[in-house]
Amino acid sequence: MLNDRSAPKSTVAQIRERFDQDVERFSHLQTGNTAQVDSVLSLELIADAAIRTCPRAKSLLDVGCGAGNYALKILERLPGLAVTLLDLSRPMLDRAQERVGAATRGRVVTLQADVRAADLGEAQFDLVVASAVLHHLRTEDEWRHVFAKLHRALNPGGTLWIYDLIEHALPEIEAGMWERYGCYLEGMKDASYRDHVFAYVQQEDTPRTLTFQLDLLRAVGFREVEVLHKNTNFAAFGAVKS
Repeated sequence: MLNDRSAPKSTVAQIRERFDQDVERFSHLQTGNTAQVDSVLSLELIADAAIRTCPRAKSLLDVGCGAGNYALKILERLPGLAVTLLDLSRPMLDRAQERVGAATRGRVVTLQADVRAADLGEAQFDLVVASAVLHHLRTEDEWRHVFAKLHRALNPGGTLWIYDLIEHALPEIEAGMWERYGCYLEGMKDASYRDHVFAYVQQEDTPRTLTFQLDLLRAVGFREVEVLHKNTNFAAFGAVKS
């Protein structure tokens, strides 16, 4: 099984260091992160869902913002949002602040922190998005803690939208999905690229199943959950706070 949660994993500092060196790859709104299946489609689906569910939103938190693509896509239709950008990497935050600041009339705040430790307050945001970041959570307690924190940070009626790597409960299905993902990566470049991506997933990531995350969203208090898209090892989904 590729995502063996018992295997040693990268530290927060090691993950931060890798992303510090990878800003350019995350700075292209039209192409997304090509190592992730349907990243551009999921970006569009999440932005559309966020805007449809909170058309009068005034504030956005982008967790694991990278270079700011999710905030930028939402700002295309809600250009007055106040935006808080949260990321481990200072170079990522600097690029995101530059890009997002040029796209909104609202205030832009950057917060360099691990979401597990960040103080997000209560009822601060109308929208929260988290793209390809929560798979770095390790234990079930961490998952519950972060989901509950994101729920508290939302205003009533606010929504949370996630795009992320997922695993599958049945080993046979998990193996088949990784085979398909491997073929996708080989088709993009070659077998060495597939092996490179698989190596850093094994080193860094501890994803959970989509059903685990949907159940946890309900358990921490979200009223409704919604799946926007799933393809092989990636899914886009979200929830509404009462």
